[in-house]
Amino acid sequence: MSADLQSRLVEIVRADPDLMHVLSTARSLALPDWRIFSGAVYQTVWNALGARPVGYGRKDYDLGYFDPDTSWDAEDVIIRRVAEAFDEPFRSQVEVRNQARVHLWFKDRFGEDYAPLSGTDEALGRFVAPAFAVGVRLEPDDTISVAAPFGLQDVFDRVIRPNPDRPLAKGWDRAIASVMARWPEVRAIAPL
Repeated sequence: MSADLQSRLVEIVRADPDLMHVLSTARSLALPDWRIFSGAVYQTVWNALGARPVGYGRKDYDLGYFDPDTSWDAEDVIIRRVAEAFDEPFRSQVEVRNQARVHLWFKDRFGEDYAPLSGTDEALGRFVAPAFAVGVRLEPDDTISVAAPFGLQDVFDRVIRPNPDRPLAKGWDRAIASVMARWPEVRAIAPL
């Protein structure tokens, strides 16, 4: 991952007060192996690059964490704890999921097999597009760590292409249409 692009990403994240609020609140919860990822990150970059208002087009903040306890009860405790930590509108916008449980429900929801994960960052490698596969965490020393298994070039180039390491997502066309409706300057590269 390019150090220059990582530095730019961190600057852009820090300039978004809502995203920083979510990051600082999530950090205070001390969840295991947590990250804010996907739209909350790449959309923040696209808004900055396109001189759009902070938060434009953002539907939610995906908060992933990894707890080997895959019971619904354990995840529900965390979901409630996260909800209690936020006031509205954040309470309704922060969507928390134990990445250790994704394989239990993914096929029913998305119609695709999903092998168990060993950590939150591993999940990023399975996202439908490299531009979506970016996660950030506010560390105890106030640095922002970045996980981006495909790098950050697609995010900064505003390019969406299929993840080369997985089959084309069943919802690919719907995902692209949703993004293009909000950020028409984004370029989608058709799957081969």
